[in-house]
Amino acid sequence: MSSRNFRLGLIQLLVGHNKSENVKRALNLIKTAKTNGCQVVALPECFNSPYGTKYFSEYAENVPNGSTCQNLSKAAKENNIYLIGGSIPEIDGGKLYNTCTAWGPSGELLAQHRKVHLFDIDIPGKITFKESETLSAGSNFTFFDTPFCTVGLGICYDLRFETMARIYQKKGCQLLIYPGAFNMTTGPLHWELLLRARATDNQLFMAGVSPARVENADYVAWGHSTVVDPWGKVLAKAEFDEEIVYADIDLTALEEVRKSIPISVQSRDDIYEVKMLTK
Repeated sequence: MSSRNFRLGLIQLLVGHNKSENVKRALNLIKTAKTNGCQVVALPECFNSPYGTKYFSEYAENVPNGSTCQNLSKAAKENNIYLIGGSIPEIDGGKLYNTCTAWGPSGELLAQHRKVHLFDIDIPGKITFKESETLSAGSNFTFFDTPFCTVGLGICYDLRFETMARIYQKKGCQLLIYPGAFNMTTGPLHWELLLRARATDNQLFMAGVSPARVENADYVAWGHSTVVDPWGKVLAKAEFDEEIVYADIDLTALEEVRKSIPISVQSRDDIYEVKMLTK
């Protein structure tokens, strides 16, 4: 493949209560993804721990010196890939964060994204969840360069905030990767819809990486890890079991979309962005 094309692998990982087993499964699947031609590989949200406020402090580690990060660094180097480490509970200065790391082919830490928008919702009769009971929010946009494109990072609930994706597009990102664990209430209606919307709104590639579904878990993930192109077309999608989703990314498609429907240059920033900033 040329530098305008690359293979992306999303690992829809089955996550249990044993941290070392979770990491071991992830490392094996990273190797499989590399064997099948991936140059960029991404893991899901909370891939080394169950998702839940009661688990975050127990499973939390330092970034980048904790054992999970050290394993990710080694895996990126051994497989000569760009590795997006899903997310893990991070502890720093007595605070907990939901944190995504990105690693380069030399094992170097390229980026560290702390979830900006905490998942605090209450849908009567369906689901109530409050990440802010234990987690602190990040406050930075996070993106990094590869030989293929610039990649922007978000985590799960960040996906609902269109302005964040739009800023990433303005900063030159061509691919956004959101490790996320949408649930059985919001997932069926909103997961693919939001990924396709962000891709279409901003004319870029979107990837959402979920854990596999565990029916008896405290929090049941929707699964359906998905890659969407700048036309809003789903390129590849999982169901709910553990698997690797493969997508061949052709960046000329992005250029064609932006040339055919040039919304980025037609945007009336003189009207609505100024109002948004001064509101």
